[in-house]
Amino acid sequence: MSEKPNYKATLNMPVTDFPMKASLTTREPEQVAQWQAMGLYETVQAETKGRPQFILHDGPPYANGDLHLGHALNKTLKDMVVKYKTMAGFDSPYIPGWDTHGLPIELKALKELGINKGAVDPVELRKKCAEYARHWAGIQSEQFQRLGVRGDFTHPYLTLQPEFEAKEVGVFAKMALGGHIYRGLKPVYWCPHDETALAEAEIEYAEKTSFSIYVAFPVKDGKGNLPAGAKLVIWTTTPWTMPANLAVCANPEIEYGLYPTSKGDLVLATALAGKVFGAIEVDVVEATATFTGAELEGVTYEHTLFGRTSPVILGSHVTTEDGTGLVHTAPGHGHEDFLVGQVYGIEPLNPVNDKGVFTEQAGQFAGQFYEKANPLIIAALTESGQLLAQGKIRHQYAHCWRCKNPVIYRATTQWFAKVGGFMGEALKALDTIQFVPDWGRNRLQAMIEGLSDWCISRQRSWGHPIPILIDEATDEPLIDERVFSKVAEIFAQEGSDAWWVRPAEDFLPEELKGNGKTYRKEKDILDVWFDSGSSHVGVLETRPELRWPADLYLEGSDQHRGWFKSSLLTSVVARDGKAPYKALLTHGFIVDEKGRKMSKSIGNGIELTDAIKEFGADIVRLWVSSADYRSDIALSKNILKQTGETYRKIRNTMRYLLGNLADFNPATDSLGKAQMLEIDRFALHGLQKLVEKCVAGYDAYEFHVVYHAVNQYCTTDLSAVYLDVLKDRLYTSAPKSIERRSAQTALYKIADALVRLVAPILAFTSEEVYKYLPKAADAPPTVQLLPMAQVETEWLDQELADTWAQLLDLRDA
Repeated sequence: MSEKPNYKATLNMPVTDFPMKASLTTREPEQVAQWQAMGLYETVQAETKGRPQFILHDGPPYANGDLHLGHALNKTLKDMVVKYKTMAGFDSPYIPGWDTHGLPIELKALKELGINKGAVDPVELRKKCAEYARHWAGIQSEQFQRLGVRGDFTHPYLTLQPEFEAKEVGVFAKMALGGHIYRGLKPVYWCPHDETALAEAEIEYAEKTSFSIYVAFPVKDGKGNLPAGAKLVIWTTTPWTMPANLAVCANPEIEYGLYPTSKGDLVLATALAGKVFGAIEVDVVEATATFTGAELEGVTYEHTLFGRTSPVILGSHVTTEDGTGLVHTAPGHGHEDFLVGQVYGIEPLNPVNDKGVFTEQAGQFAGQFYEKANPLIIAALTESGQLLAQGKIRHQYAHCWRCKNPVIYRATTQWFAKVGGFMGEALKALDTIQFVPDWGRNRLQAMIEGLSDWCISRQRSWGHPIPILIDEATDEPLIDERVFSKVAEIFAQEGSDAWWVRPAEDFLPEELKGNGKTYRKEKDILDVWFDSGSSHVGVLETRPELRWPADLYLEGSDQHRGWFKSSLLTSVVARDGKAPYKALLTHGFIVDEKGRKMSKSIGNGIELTDAIKEFGADIVRLWVSSADYRSDIALSKNILKQTGETYRKIRNTMRYLLGNLADFNPATDSLGKAQMLEIDRFALHGLQKLVEKCVAGYDAYEFHVVYHAVNQYCTTDLSAVYLDVLKDRLYTSAPKSIERRSAQTALYKIADALVRLVAPILAFTSEEVYKYLPKAADAPPTVQLLPMAQVETEWLDQELADTWAQLLDLRDA
């Protein structure tokens, strides 16, 4: 009996060593090691040198812990931009950076040293802080590379580097010499827990329960308008500020009434009378007299707890939205209070020290922590007969972004940047910037227009010192270009530790020495936003491979009040009204499937390291590309699993294409258009449409367009139609027949275009596919050096496409 013929051996079945199982968690670290061994970044930069440049300047993450998924979102978006721009024909160097100064690092260092900040030598503390920052910058560098990010991780920028610090002195000098820096006593956000001033960008709002009290101040001199014994009614949610009360403020336009009640003759806004009577539990009565706020100006009252007589003053900030229409005014504890106090020559009173404890100026409350003093102050007001009512209110309140504790407003002597002097230039510069998405402009504009002066001083050791010498005799700061140049020269050589090591006279140029004057060094450091906001000078001007301004800054939407703003403010002064970036791209935050913020307490958070271990970096990168980053982005393990399904479809499509190209040499086996079958030409028409859509998506930074286009192409256009129709011809035609070579020519062009289109997104998988893709001996060593796929117009044939669309409709029917 003869053997059955082996028909399978006569078929051209797909053959490839490209594995079906991705095993990303195993293969990706191996690929990272290969990239590092070949010097991927250096290889790409050497090859692209001399091209037109595209500079994406990296906003520095904070070097104090493992990366989270927010970092992955941000850095992957940046990486996709840089890789696309490189493939699109640009020289696009990417210098990763780290923000290394600031309070969290200092607190960690103090904890490791086991001492408080007052008991340690600043230089020793700074050394410990620098070690801590470099340690975490190194760990984060490894984690970014594990994510597939390409950059000069061998030579990153750190805000603690001497050359960066020297450039920052230059930025400060330009602002100071331009008259934009001053020292003054003003109320600023103050964190009693961390004992330092805070900028608006360092404030976040959270729910807080506060006391709510109505207080009656007895009138002392009614100026002929108010009778003796009348009482001015105020409302406040900060009883602890009562020791600092120096005035009551009325609006000149608002109508006020005198109301005879069971709790006395009360003066308050007529528009709020009903609401106030309900709160203080008295019967509703009619006013016996009415006055405008302007008529109450100059009336005096007694603050009986302190035996102090204070005036009624006028301010347009007083409204009838809440309260009583009369505002308790403590210029030492409020911005508007301070401003209206200045109009009337009322100097701020601040009876609270750095730790939030009342000083002797608070009388009987001295020694009490401000918040714990609230019940004591309420009790004292009750005893004096001034308290009309008390309760509790739940409201949004300012908290420190680092320690998460409530902050206070407190008048202290600080250094400020006078933003009003260059706000106009900053707003004008907005016209030169492309915003992605468009609403970014309005947000940044609102952040700038809403600025009061920028408090740039901090009371800590770990940071860039405010480089100013102060005359010991006059207490006047020495604002001199020669001094700043000397400071910058020393910092460039030794770093800013020199400010703590060297005596003040070392920072004087020779011509200012020996004039009989002695100077001391300013002890405060600069706000960390001044650090990172100077990076456009500290990095773009110090690295020869970069240029100023950057083409793109890309960060989360919170950076409109942070890095975007501080960079623009420093730039318009340091660079004569010019913005440091040509375009701003803003992305949202990560939320769970229900739209809730990721939180450990809710248990809905996912650690980046866990996501990479379970799914692989390419799945995380594909998820980033799938999201419309212009709003908040949902993430959960379920979403990552769904992304994994899309990934498998793309991978299996690539594997099938490679399997059918095992015996195909594109240089010798490709057919010309005239020789190819109609359906193969139709497939290549569809490929051009895909390329057109994806390139447009990349150009517009709309990566989700690329994701959806590639996903649909692989699952619908290829798998469900073209590859399904093609199988019989591929498997059964003679290996070198026109029918098979026509199909392989189309498949090669599709595979070659697809690997280029997904390279910026699927960093690892595209490199893996590229190793198996047929190519010339002199092909680039990495997929990342291939040019981006371009539309080949010779394959566009709309008439053919319309015909085949009809045929496919008929096929479906």
